[in-house]
Amino acid sequence: MRKIDKLVLNAFWGPFVLTTLIVVFIFLLRLVLFYFADLFGKDLGIFVYLELFFYFSLITLPLALPLSVLLSSLMTFGKLGENFELTALKSAGISIFRVFRPIMIVAVLLSGFMFWFNNVAMPWANLKGWGLLYDIKTTKTTLNIKEGIFYSDLPGYAIKVAKKYPDNKTLKSLIIYDHTHNDGNRHVTLADSGLMYTMYNKKYLVFELFNGKDYVEDADRGSNLDASDLALHHFKKSKIVMSLDAFDLHKTEESQFAHYEIMRNNIQLQADEDSLRRTMRIMKTGFIRSIGPNFMYFHKPINQSINVVKNTKWVAGRLKKGLAEKTARDPMDIAIQQVQNMQTFAQTNLTSLETRQDKLKTTRLEWHKKFTTSLAILVMFLIGAPLGAIIKKGGFGVPVVVAVSFFILMYILTQQGDKMAKEGKVLVEIGAWISNGLLTLIGMYFLKIALNDSRLFESDFYRVLWERMKSWKTRRQKYSS
Repeated sequence: MRKIDKLVLNAFWGPFVLTTLIVVFIFLLRLVLFYFADLFGKDLGIFVYLELFFYFSLITLPLALPLSVLLSSLMTFGKLGENFELTALKSAGISIFRVFRPIMIVAVLLSGFMFWFNNVAMPWANLKGWGLLYDIKTTKTTLNIKEGIFYSDLPGYAIKVAKKYPDNKTLKSLIIYDHTHNDGNRHVTLADSGLMYTMYNKKYLVFELFNGKDYVEDADRGSNLDASDLALHHFKKSKIVMSLDAFDLHKTEESQFAHYEIMRNNIQLQADEDSLRRTMRIMKTGFIRSIGPNFMYFHKPINQSINVVKNTKWVAGRLKKGLAEKTARDPMDIAIQQVQNMQTFAQTNLTSLETRQDKLKTTRLEWHKKFTTSLAILVMFLIGAPLGAIIKKGGFGVPVVVAVSFFILMYILTQQGDKMAKEGKVLVEIGAWISNGLLTLIGMYFLKIALNDSRLFESDFYRVLWERMKSWKTRRQKYSS
């Protein structure tokens, strides 16, 4: 490897790794803030959260890598330009393409890796990460019985405590309704005081009760009760053991989430697209064929239909009987009902087709995203490298502002393209590729300026431009007068 490659790569790797870690951390922080109430207070253990953050770190990579390449390229070539190293290389007859080459090779390799990642690792990470997040969200919060309020998060029980002492163990004046048999409020326990604690590694909750009464209503006697239908038991000490299984993390079958587009690779998405198209063709063909038998009078002349009815003995007999009894309905009412039936039938089919059409658009869009997010790395390099050579500023000042601006532009264009494609305003291909296409044109413009050694981002450039405009305006006023 030549010294020029070492010079460029050594300046590139530090900002690239640091930026990637910072962006991943920001997206994880956004996840925590958005799902804060669902994630914490459930006593799930540190390893569950580490597993969740690992999966979502992988999920954020397709967003993190383009920004990292953009910012690192800006900082690398901005620093080389600021220290006049880029000028020295150009003076030595080295083309700017030669200076860009080592990072361009890295960008190509990262794009290839990102395509593999999007097609193999990303569906797996989405399936694991979103599945685990769903399990955490549906897990009940840690046992928290408050004073004077019925607590019903324990399945089968409703518990009310008048006073809870600071040790979170000693209780005063308890009421416990046992609903484990789903027979209403037939079993009630009252106690003057009690102790609450867990056992067997928090698998069970124990209420040790003192000086209380246990009321049990006879469930077989119905609502007409007398004194003999109630069983009353006085106790000085009693224990009630409740399972805390509801507070454990329960794994949901991954097959319930596997049909989502973000959890499928390109081969599966292509198969889904073919299946949707085939289903839609069958629905359209079936709709046309079903109209004939149900609405024949729309396809045949009225005289022909009448002749068919007259030549059919059982139909003609029933028709005469109906006319004789004067029970025949108004033909206009029959026609209106048939039209309404046809409209309902057509609307049902249309709604079903539109649902599958939306599913098809989402599937195709996700298929294209496997490529667009991969090539976004090259696009960001195409913007960052020449723009860094133009700005000639290193560090985390101007490059960060410029990089974040272009990243926001890329994100907005991507979101708007996806939205328009899903709404059918543009073709799916246009919606998926509009961000990369526009940013590529911007990158080519910056590359052209960098090749011409433009001073686009220097104040002297605009000062000279302003002086030229003033001079042109003065000459024009002079000639006009």
